[in-house]
Amino acid sequence: MIRFPAALLLLFGAFVTGGWAADGPQQPQPGSAPRLDSRAIMTGEQVIQILDETVDWYRTLGVQQQSATQPSDLLILYANRQTADKVINLAFEIARANAELLSSEAEIAQSKASEAADSPQALAKVREQLDARRAEIQSDIAALKREAGATRDQKSDAQVKLSELQSELDLVNARRNLLDTMTQFVHQNDVNGAGANALKQHIDAIAASIPAASGGAAPATATGPASAPGQAPAASGSSPTLLSVGSDSGSRRLGIWDLAANVLRLSSKIGTIDEVDRRTAALQDTFVQIRTPPLEQIRALSAQGDALAQQAETTDTTTLHGVRDQFDTLAWLFKQTSAILVPLSQAGVLLDQYRHNLSNWRDATKEQYYGALKRLAVRVALLLLMLAIVFAAAELWRHAVFKYVQEPRRRYTLLLVRRIVLWALVVAIVGFTFATEIGSLATFAGLITAGLAVAMQSVLVSIVGYFFLIGRYGIRVGDRVQIGNVTGEVIDLGLVRLNLMELSGQGPHAPTGRVVAFANSIVFQASGGIFKQIPGVNLAWHEVTLTLPAGSDYSALKEKLFEAANDVIKDYHDELVRQTKEIQKNTSSSSAGEAQPQVQLRFSAESVDAVVRYPVQLQRAAEIDERVSRELLNVIKEAAQERV
Repeated sequence: MIRFPAALLLLFGAFVTGGWAADGPQQPQPGSAPRLDSRAIMTGEQVIQILDETVDWYRTLGVQQQSATQPSDLLILYANRQTADKVINLAFEIARANAELLSSEAEIAQSKASEAADSPQALAKVREQLDARRAEIQSDIAALKREAGATRDQKSDAQVKLSELQSELDLVNARRNLLDTMTQFVHQNDVNGAGANALKQHIDAIAASIPAASGGAAPATATGPASAPGQAPAASGSSPTLLSVGSDSGSRRLGIWDLAANVLRLSSKIGTIDEVDRRTAALQDTFVQIRTPPLEQIRALSAQGDALAQQAETTDTTTLHGVRDQFDTLAWLFKQTSAILVPLSQAGVLLDQYRHNLSNWRDATKEQYYGALKRLAVRVALLLLMLAIVFAAAELWRHAVFKYVQEPRRRYTLLLVRRIVLWALVVAIVGFTFATEIGSLATFAGLITAGLAVAMQSVLVSIVGYFFLIGRYGIRVGDRVQIGNVTGEVIDLGLVRLNLMELSGQGPHAPTGRVVAFANSIVFQASGGIFKQIPGVNLAWHEVTLTLPAGSDYSALKEKLFEAANDVIKDYHDELVRQTKEIQKNTSSSSAGEAQPQVQLRFSAESVDAVVRYPVQLQRAAEIDERVSRELLNVIKEAAQERV
């Protein structure tokens, strides 16, 4: 409230009243009547602060509803909601009772202030007096004008009287205008009576946002805090059944992922309960603190009542009227203070019950948490045990391969199969362990497989081709192969592709310095083809076509050509025979023939040709070809000379 300085108000009151102002109010004698201790009444700011704290605590029901997933949780949530509704109603009851006390104090202060000369009420009385005086003067002026005499002396007296009355009227109007200005300013800045009313309106506005406090609470069948603003509405009566089914189905899921999520959820749930309990304890402490002054006031009023009762027994009849007024005041103060103290005590009891429910909920949740943690530990231990068994079996497989398989090619194949089987089992075990539902895992795996088959078609075909390449008649590092027009030696055979070191196609087969890469899918291509030597075999058949001189003895010439080629091949006969037997051994076939030259005659209309076929060792193919060609040319040259 904005008030004038005391000196200015006294000066203003003395001026405007002009002797009409009433004497100042008489101060009451100390101890003449019971009074309410100011500590027992909260200020408007304290009332609003406590209401805000209570409403904020009440809205934690929304968090509790999100954490309630078990049927037992719903029962506790229902009980907490009923208790919270009662607490919030008691909080508003306390606030309204305190606002009534503030309003009563404001009225008492206003009634006392009305007796002061500088009060708005006193100024209003002065204004009424000025209005009455102005009306009286105006009436006198009108009467003088009507009764003015015809003689000169009478007119002169009337004019003097009218001038005096007009001056007095001007003074009254000036005082009234000043009074109106100051009264208007005082009224604009006087909030004595408005503070309590504003507090009541603020309380009603807060209550309107809480249906439980404004008479619009949800029915008793609701399972969640539908009344909490900003929170999701409570589920209907069928919600417990739905939540129960969901929790039961979740408990049957044994996937590590689901178990770990359940452990984290229960841990977060325990933290939520602890946080709600902490805020409940803080609100309970607040209520205990604001309950102490009213409790002391009740005790003081009771002591004053006992003292008045003893005084009434020894008081004469003349003073009993004053004692009765004091008793009435004590009764009123006791009632108003009780209106604050009783709800505070009830709220304390309800908050104790609320914390007891939270304690039971915490204990049940911790039991579920430790059970879920135990199941998770068992599943993790089982996973580690299964992985240990798989890796131990893989290690035994590796030792057995190195111990019992001496052939490098077969050993490499078995180790590769071991690696594939090992990681396939690891992926399957981890997948089934982490999966929540087998059906979902199968569907997911099917979709992933289909997607990979489309996106990585060439890669998958190359991987399949790898297993064909490492088969019995496949290739290995060091083999000499021909793929299309490329002849080379295998230097690397991977899961997706193979690399060849290109060899020259003419003369001695020497590296060209280039490496050629082919995808393993080459084995499935109709236009392609892989030609390779049988392992341990370095044998090939070459042929030479010669045109025989016309008129020669073709039969004799054929024998000479055979003998010439055979003379050269004899130098390599032992090695060629060994490789021929190796071919028969590896192919289980006798169609390899003997490692000796062959001569066939081919007749045409223009000439007679001789086709000479002979075996060669690939490492010495150029040398054998040169020697065979030289000997065959000598035979043809001699036959031509004999013909001449």
